[in-house]
Amino acid sequence: MKRRDQIAGYLFITPQLAGIVAFVLIPLVLVVYYSLQKWNVLSGSIEPAGMANYQKLLSDPQMPAVLGATAIFSVGLVLFNIPLALLLAVLLNRRGRGIAFFRTVFFSPVVIAIVAWTIVWQFLLQDNGGVNAFLKLFGIAGPNWLESGPTAMAAVIVVQVFKNVGLNMVLFLSGLQGVPREIQEAARVDGASAGAVFGRITLPLISPTILLTVIITIVGSLQVFAQIAVLTQGGPGISTTVLVYYLFQQAFQFHNFGYGSTLAILLFLIVLILTVIQWQLRKRWVFYES
Repeated sequence: MKRRDQIAGYLFITPQLAGIVAFVLIPLVLVVYYSLQKWNVLSGSIEPAGMANYQKLLSDPQMPAVLGATAIFSVGLVLFNIPLALLLAVLLNRRGRGIAFFRTVFFSPVVIAIVAWTIVWQFLLQDNGGVNAFLKLFGIAGPNWLESGPTAMAAVIVVQVFKNVGLNMVLFLSGLQGVPREIQEAARVDGASAGAVFGRITLPLISPTILLTVIITIVGSLQVFAQIAVLTQGGPGISTTVLVYYLFQQAFQFHNFGYGSTLAILLFLIVLILTVIQWQLRKRWVFYES
């Protein structure tokens, strides 16, 4: 009977294991292999390159700007997305007429196709688009947001924040609704203000949710592609060329799959290191880990 249960268990997990092997482990091994090759798809040539691609990575003059744009986008996304999502969750964490409607409104961009969402914003951010038309009502002459480096990066960040803030809002809502009300009421009875209750009780109790949303947001920011491809194509110049888009350019526009694979490994290591660091820091700011 024990052996039969083990066989049944292995049969149930076999499809999942097969998917992991076929779509995760094998591609990872192939990426490492291709990073050691000089592969040009147009010429159909592939030959061993040793560590040449990694040496090129260290000497690439565009890499500092690409990593800088990636860091600016990731930091900006976290700084705007997380507080805004938490604020919306606090405001909508109550019962009342219209609350369900507003929850749906703020969450709806999450389920909209990313390309359709980005194309709409591309028209809104043009020189004669809807954003500048709105600013003109107040006597403000808005720029062509996508034609200069600082405003282009700011526009991409804002578009991404509006797209995904609803997901973090829902996660925060679930965390807030899991906070025991009797603890908050006991604090109020003892004379604690609303700010003290939120800062000393609510925030610590939802710290696991904060950790989850931060990890999800950072990992997602490092993988952004469609917004850059549709809105700016990495421009103006390379001011919005993040690492994923630079990888795409090297592999699929310049047909240098070897160097593109090397950039993919760099991206994997960055995501891995940041995730491990955040996971280790949980002991300091997640209440049940202390």
